[in-house]
Amino acid sequence: MSTNLPQHNPNDQEIDLSQIFKKIGGLFQDFNTFLFRCIQFFIKNGIAIIILLIIGFGLGFYLDKNQKTYNHQIIVAPNFESTNYLYSKIDLIESKISERDTLFLREVVGIKRPKELKEIKIKPIIDISKFVEDKPENIELVKLMTEDGDVKKILEDNLISKNYKFQTIYFTTDKLIDNNDLVQPLLNFLNDTDYYKQIQKEAVNNIQIEMRHNDTIISQINGVLNGFSNSVNSLAKNDKLIYYNENTQLNDLIKTKNNLIIDQGKYRVDLVGFDKIVKDVSISTNSVNRDLTFGNLKLFLPILFVLGFILVRFFAAFYKKQSLKAQQIDA
Repeated sequence: MSTNLPQHNPNDQEIDLSQIFKKIGGLFQDFNTFLFRCIQFFIKNGIAIIILLIIGFGLGFYLDKNQKTYNHQIIVAPNFESTNYLYSKIDLIESKISERDTLFLREVVGIKRPKELKEIKIKPIIDISKFVEDKPENIELVKLMTEDGDVKKILEDNLISKNYKFQTIYFTTDKLIDNNDLVQPLLNFLNDTDYYKQIQKEAVNNIQIEMRHNDTIISQINGVLNGFSNSVNSLAKNDKLIYYNENTQLNDLIKTKNNLIIDQGKYRVDLVGFDKIVKDVSISTNSVNRDLTFGNLKLFLPILFVLGFILVRFFAAFYKKQSLKAQQIDA
């Protein structure tokens, strides 16, 4: 029994290497041809390209100097569970901007120069500590939602983001603005709601009643404590030895008083922000938008014009070539 083993011919390897070198040489030749055609194209269309570069630079220089956009932001605190209402109002304004409904923006919102307003949006200021503060149910909600998901994505999800205390309204204009012309009318529009005005009235009234009630209780506790203090001082004047055991009820009174004082402080802080349904906390306007194209249009536009010219010429040559092929086939 004989076994035939494959025989390797050294000449086969030389043939394979020669084919590889031949292909590499062909690639270099193709690249040289492509490079030559590119140089030929620029030489042939040099005048048109130079004109486009000059026009692009001039137009870009003009736009860099005159066409600026400005960013503005208002940090607000929606009160009385009005966050969804606030978001719906901002969505309404954004839709009117997209529809270019300047009549609505001028007559209903009250913006004096609505054409200058280009964009508006709202985003939460993520503060998980405030979200879970004194709210055990929110802690459990966050734990449940973060078990199998991306924490950052979940914290920015609408379900949670609308429950953060502070929200930021961003908007963009193509001109410098005056707060009285745009910001104040916008805030007035956001606070113009009969339903939440009634909620505001009752909420403030309830807090004031609670504060008066707490003041009465604190005064009564002070009276009890003063009476106890006077009795202790009176007994202390006697020469007899006094034994005093800790009075649990007295400690409870002191704790109750401290808690009431803390509550009174919180109520006073709440009332500062409860003068508006959507309370403006901070206003920042007329910040120049420094995006990628800011100050660089004089560089981008010439390149864009030349690339557009190349694409048009390429398309024209391709169409002409394919038309000739189609005519030959039809003939």
